[in-house]
Amino acid sequence: MAKMIAVNEQRCMGCKTCVLECAMAHTDAKDLAEALRSPTPPQPRVHVEPGGRFGIPLQCRHCEDAPCMMVCPTEAIHRPDKHGPVLIEADHCIGCKFCLLVCPFGVIDLSRDGKAMVKCDLCLQRTQAGEEPACVAGCPTGALEFCEVEDWLRRRRQDAATKITAASEQAARVTAKDRHER
Repeated sequence: MAKMIAVNEQRCMGCKTCVLECAMAHTDAKDLAEALRSPTPPQPRVHVEPGGRFGIPLQCRHCEDAPCMMVCPTEAIHRPDKHGPVLIEADHCIGCKFCLLVCPFGVIDLSRDGKAMVKCDLCLQRTQAGEEPACVAGCPTGALEFCEVEDWLRRRRQDAATKITAASEQAARVTAKDRHER
């Protein structure tokens, strides 16, 4: 089954720990100080943008019909398998920025060295080893979750059903109270 990073916007406090964890996961440095001294500083692939009470983490959604894949003239942007993430092969990327122009979420960036484009790869090495993506693992509030799409949809439907039932029961109580007071 396909997995995705889901965001609980009610839990996100905009602390940007996910940004830091992502940047560190994509560097060879052993610690933050070493990474910051590197000639090419770490580059996150997640962005926290204003929205809601504090912010919302945004990263590649690995679209099924990914527009970035469709416009890539060198096929540097590809999906290794049907349910896999959309990846960028830096060695094949010519930095034309077509992908950046068509991404509906604005989450594709030019690499710090200016040679290729970068975006979330779902921390492929981590997930293949059975770990969560770095942004998810590092989120102090649990606002990010790496989950099966179907599980997330099932929970959303259950939440909606619970809210509808509660609202319906409340409306019935108000109606009954109004009848009783007449």
